[in-house]
Amino acid sequence: MASRPLRSLPLLSDGEVTVRPLRRSDESAWMRVRQANREWLRPWEATTPANVPQEAVTFAGFVRKERRAWKRGEAFGGVILVNDELVGRVTLGGIRWGAERGGSIGYWIAESFAGRGITTRAVRLLIAYGFEQGLHRIEIAVRPENAASLALVAKLGFREEGLRHAYLYIDGDWRDHRVFARTAD
Repeated sequence: MASRPLRSLPLLSDGEVTVRPLRRSDESAWMRVRQANREWLRPWEATTPANVPQEAVTFAGFVRKERRAWKRGEAFGGVILVNDELVGRVTLGGIRWGAERGGSIGYWIAESFAGRGITTRAVRLLIAYGFEQGLHRIEIAVRPENAASLALVAKLGFREEGLRHAYLYIDGDWRDHRVFARTAD
């Protein structure tokens, strides 16, 4: 559980880049961006193996689950907006309080917005928020061949800690990831 329950959900901004919790009113923009970027995201995005049953969730159910996670301090998942246009997602998830006080960052950006520093700014906002909430350690796991994400962790001052073999199921197979971390100090 978080050090203190959240009464309201934040709006994090850096100029034209905003990170905020997902809303039910985002459904059409979310679906449009996800559909348009399906192939762009396929090599990088974790999925569930085909032989594992998945629970069907409506978009409204997804939003409710995300809001509960924010309020409980279990995950801080948001959409990335540029001038109010939904262009991606950033999440600080897998939050563990107690002695560890840590979590992991994940993100994606629409292809048409890649390479502009938007993801770096959004991740920076969420890292600052996580540390302000009392987290001590934040990790990012990156596929070794993802040059853009390797540049992002370098820009944000993450240190490399090692390799996780067969860490996440992505694009039809279990993929290795290089692990990077930052601490609040």
